[in-house]
Amino acid sequence: MESITVSLFLLLAVVISGWLQRGLPWSVPLPIVQIALGALIAMVVQSPVALDPDVFFLLFLPPLLFLDGWRIPKDGLFRDRDTILELAVGLVIFTVLGLGFLINWMIPSMPLPVAFALAAIVSPTDPVAVSALSSRAPIPKRLLHILEGESLLNDASGLVCMRLAVVAAMTGVFSLLDALGTFLWLALGGITVGVLVTWAITRIKDWIARRLGEDSGSQILVSLLIPFGAYMLAEHLHCSGILAAVAAGITMSYAELSGRALATTRMRRTGVWDTIQFTVNGIIFVLLGEQLPKLIEGAARVVDETGHQDPLWLIVYVIAINAALGALRFLWVWVSLRLTLFRGSTPGAPAKRPSWRLVAATSLAGVRGAITLAGVLTLPLTLSDGSPFPARDLAIFLAAGVILISLVAATVGLPFLLRGLQIPAEPAHDAQEDRARIAAADAAIKAIERAQQTLAQDRPDADVYAATGARIMDVYRTRIDTQHRSVEENARMRRVDEIENQLRLAGLQAEREELYRLGRARQVSEDVVRKLVREIDLAETRLTSA
Repeated sequence: MESITVSLFLLLAVVISGWLQRGLPWSVPLPIVQIALGALIAMVVQSPVALDPDVFFLLFLPPLLFLDGWRIPKDGLFRDRDTILELAVGLVIFTVLGLGFLINWMIPSMPLPVAFALAAIVSPTDPVAVSALSSRAPIPKRLLHILEGESLLNDASGLVCMRLAVVAAMTGVFSLLDALGTFLWLALGGITVGVLVTWAITRIKDWIARRLGEDSGSQILVSLLIPFGAYMLAEHLHCSGILAAVAAGITMSYAELSGRALATTRMRRTGVWDTIQFTVNGIIFVLLGEQLPKLIEGAARVVDETGHQDPLWLIVYVIAINAALGALRFLWVWVSLRLTLFRGSTPGAPAKRPSWRLVAATSLAGVRGAITLAGVLTLPLTLSDGSPFPARDLAIFLAAGVILISLVAATVGLPFLLRGLQIPAEPAHDAQEDRARIAAADAAIKAIERAQQTLAQDRPDADVYAATGARIMDVYRTRIDTQHRSVEENARMRRVDEIENQLRLAGLQAEREELYRLGRARQVSEDVVRKLVREIDLAETRLTSA
């Protein structure tokens, strides 16, 4: 009963954090509001939630990583794959080594394996936090896609490095050759498990749907279970459950191209996953705030063991780690962009120099968030002999400080760095969209012609089918004709479409209000009101998402 009560209060805190963020007179990233709210809860309740690291990892990480892999734009991922891999793998290893030795030098009471684990935990960036910042400081699409691709892969590489460091801390033994072999098994095994689990499950559910019909609720539940199934199977085989969840998400995006799911299933599933992403991210940050008083107390105790009596040294450590992270990232991004520009330059032409503002913006946009927090909270409570895991509270506190400062720094600095910044644009998708619309319209016309002939065959009212089919096909032919307009005509028609959408939205709002009025007056049944309002909602969603 107590666990259920705590869960409900956490969900309520996530809801309230959204209200608070929208009600503040200035722009504050939502994670900071959620951390502050969690700290306020801790002050009132005075009894922190007991977190089991293994349970926390299982509940929160698989769905987040799965959704990242599912939704990330794959064309941008493959187009900028060299840059993304340099950031997601090379930068992580560079950060783990450089920052790990620095942390151990600053805090001798933190063993080197634990320092490496902390460095690995703070190396992944968070796409959700970056997307939240992009609403305040619009990030160019190509840069945003690079950052999303980096965060998808460095989540896995950072957490795998953390796992290796934790094993070294638990056993007290580290072998480079064994670590390399373990890394390959973790990576290749995890990816293979994620791909096979998703492929097998999607094939089975499609086979069942073809023979027994599709139930939207079951289909959505299957999509929710896939990341957990892939993660648990990979962990059972001693592979990387993290990479299994990421690979499962990427495989899911390709499996969905079959288009076998019903439209209702896809729409409902999108809403369910959006809610889960918002809820899980929110709970993670609220939990961090709720754990802060306990973490500060434990971190201060570790600092005291280093000979520094003043707890303000905690702030010094956080600032130093953030500065080191920024310097390492800035250096790596500068070298990476120089190499990218060198490879892309024509022979004999002078190589272009990367803009310092682009390097600084890419560095500053590497915001830490939910993955870092979820990873650090999964550090073991005890070593193999039952003794407390060394400097665990300090590691969690420092990771939380990195998250907070990176969010604040990006919130303040990105608008300045991105103002007027010129970077190579993404390839325009207008021509692709036009070709896709024409191809889809042609396919629709052919399908309607076949269906019309089949339905009207040997029927006395065949002329009704012909007239109805012609009316529908005219809509598609008009769509094809509009794709061949001049640039000026396209601009004028876009303006007409904008005005038409505004007028349609006004009409839909009036329809909805009138239906609710009729329902309140009991002139129309609730079922009728609910059905008609759903039709209006779908029409409004189509207009607002166009």
